[in-house]
Amino acid sequence: MDTTTLAGLCAAVVVGACLHRVAGLGLGMVVAPVLTLVMGPVAGVTVSNGAAIVTSLLVLGAMHAHVDWGRFARLVPLIVAGSLVGALAVREVDPAWLDVLVGGSVLVALTATLTLSRLRAGVDGPVKGVSVGLAAGFMNTTCGVGGPALTAYALATGWDHRRFAATLQPILITANLTSLVTKALVGAAPAPGVLPWWVWPVAAAGVCVGVGLGTLLARVVSVRVAAGLTVVVASTGAAAALVRGLLAV
Repeated sequence: MDTTTLAGLCAAVVVGACLHRVAGLGLGMVVAPVLTLVMGPVAGVTVSNGAAIVTSLLVLGAMHAHVDWGRFARLVPLIVAGSLVGALAVREVDPAWLDVLVGGSVLVALTATLTLSRLRAGVDGPVKGVSVGLAAGFMNTTCGVGGPALTAYALATGWDHRRFAATLQPILITANLTSLVTKALVGAAPAPGVLPWWVWPVAAAGVCVGVGLGTLLARVVSVRVAAGLTVVVASTGAAAALVRGLLAV
């Protein structure tokens, strides 16, 4: 792994974890597209999955009192099912198309989220829950970005933001852990030697730095501003990944 890749990894994880601490989500949206560019889609999304677990564990400590465990229990089995399908897709799909999938999915999810934020919330129901759970699991495993689908669900159903952000943490822990396990089980994990062992402690250290910075910034930066910055960074990385994939197809 060269210096540019290491710098990209550290910068993406610190920024993503910082924004996640302020806004309640955003690690995957920032880290997955950037690491897809510098490490390739399979390795990049895998590292993003691992970093997201550590980030959500740290953030959950400050939000656990507001977790809606009922919704968590309803969504998680569907996320697991979607994750298994996503792992099979990672194993079978060409890396160039995975670039396209990562970049395109992030852009579509962000567009849907921004559109739904301008519409009146509707009533929750089993169809919404099933479709969102499956989509979040699939996208989290293939692209490292389950958060946008869940955000769209929260906006569409009028889910209180504080409870949504809190509940999202155990959901993301479960979703990303499931993504790592399912990819390992079906042979879709990075090939041996692609990811040096020290990538994981470096990523974890970056998460700790980012969450620490986010804790300080949360006192002066609003959730709205942090969410806006997340969208800008995620859109830039996603667009670059999409273009690279299309050029390689």
